[in-house]
Amino acid sequence: MTSTQTSLAELHIPEARDYPMFVDGAWVDAISGQWSEVTTPILREHVIGRVPSSGTEDVDRAVRAAQKAFPRWRSQHFTARGRILSQIADAIDARAEELARLTALDTGNALRTQARPEVATLANLFRYFAGVAGEIKGTVLPAGDDQLQYSRQEPLGVIGCILPWNSPLMIAGFKIPAALVAGNTVVVKAAEAAPLSVLLLAEICAEFLPAGVLNVITGSGRVAGEALVQHPDVDKISFTGSTEVGRRVAREAGGRLAHVSLELGGKNPSIVFPDVDIDDDFINQLLLSTRVHRQGQSCTAGSRLFLHQDIYDEVLDRLVNTLAALKVGNPLDESTDMGAIINETQFASVCGFLDDGLSSTQVATVLDGSPAKVPNSDGYYMGPTVFSGAGNSWRLSREEIFGPALVAIPWNDHSDVIEMANDSHYGLAAYVWTHNLDLALSTAHALETGWVQVNQGGGQMVGQSYGGYKQSGLGREVSLEGMIAGFTQTKQVNVRLRTL
Repeated sequence: MTSTQTSLAELHIPEARDYPMFVDGAWVDAISGQWSEVTTPILREHVIGRVPSSGTEDVDRAVRAAQKAFPRWRSQHFTARGRILSQIADAIDARAEELARLTALDTGNALRTQARPEVATLANLFRYFAGVAGEIKGTVLPAGDDQLQYSRQEPLGVIGCILPWNSPLMIAGFKIPAALVAGNTVVVKAAEAAPLSVLLLAEICAEFLPAGVLNVITGSGRVAGEALVQHPDVDKISFTGSTEVGRRVAREAGGRLAHVSLELGGKNPSIVFPDVDIDDDFINQLLLSTRVHRQGQSCTAGSRLFLHQDIYDEVLDRLVNTLAALKVGNPLDESTDMGAIINETQFASVCGFLDDGLSSTQVATVLDGSPAKVPNSDGYYMGPTVFSGAGNSWRLSREEIFGPALVAIPWNDHSDVIEMANDSHYGLAAYVWTHNLDLALSTAHALETGWVQVNQGGGQMVGQSYGGYKQSGLGREVSLEGMIAGFTQTKQVNVRLRTL
């Protein structure tokens, strides 16, 4: 056995192989025959597989397959679609460990803290949307004995879903089951940097869905993603990703008047009032809100930490000690708390932000988790970094870093902290920490964000609407209301009746 093989075995990295894409019920290569390499962040530049490089003709093939499958799928009784989604949820549970390990390998998200919970959320989303299949209801108006006036909620048609690389399975769960249960057919464009777990999901779904109902293509956003957004027979684009790309998606889809929903970036405030109990439970929940367990690669990360001056030092000291104790390393290792940044491009971007912060004379670095401080240099690893005493106008307080960097900002006046929290072009998530119910609710209501957590740092809950204000996006996901608004359209039917 060579040293390289020994290294791969020690890192739990499997042999590389080809992963075809899934179109019209079959596993296919790109029509061009071209492939692109997929690397793992566990070991820099190490190839773990190849996926087809879709071109415009591949996207068209997938869209045509979805179009062909649409009439029969939409005409099924809702119980049939719900039953299939329930079966998929059970199958996801049965292969949960396989999905989790591939997610950790593909994304760098730690197996224990992120990958397994993500797979559990995926199964729960399929199960939830299966359960609300019968709630896609119209209304009947009391229009007199000579009129039957009713509305129908009908599927849009072919849905194009464009997934991100940070939590591909969870975001797939936001989109795919909601679109399917409403009677739509779907073409998914997997993230170029992390496509493998979504292809495994397609394999699981293939056992239960008719051919063409779900199609998963791979390739670059510049080619395959663009072709999907521009395709005239795609009735809606559901996109999750950066605000910059989201603007382009909105322009392209809007130009042909296609439906569109966007879940974009965030620079989320976490406001701590002085009455909190600074105990282990509070610190652990605050830790969750920072999303450092996902290397800060989350649009809901509470990366602007507004600490009241009275408890500023104590909270910051406790949080920094907890962050410093996290184990950074191989995401496939059971003891790992934080895994790896997705790839070299993102790693360099985060390092650029850290360099700005570490060299600043305006703030104090109370925890330095830069790559040089992390023993493991095999992959794209860094620990949490915390800057103290920053202002809300500082670059690192305003821009989405998408890495494990936290900016602590002191405050005294309630109206001032609300103003600072809202002083952002983002408006996705926020966190409020207080035992005072009046303060908690008045603050939550005053914040210009689509999603507020009070005294907890967890993520999206199945059944609750999720989406952003301002440049954090358009539309809602994860809920019955979001599914009806996002994946159906209303038809009004008026019938004149002959009276007896």
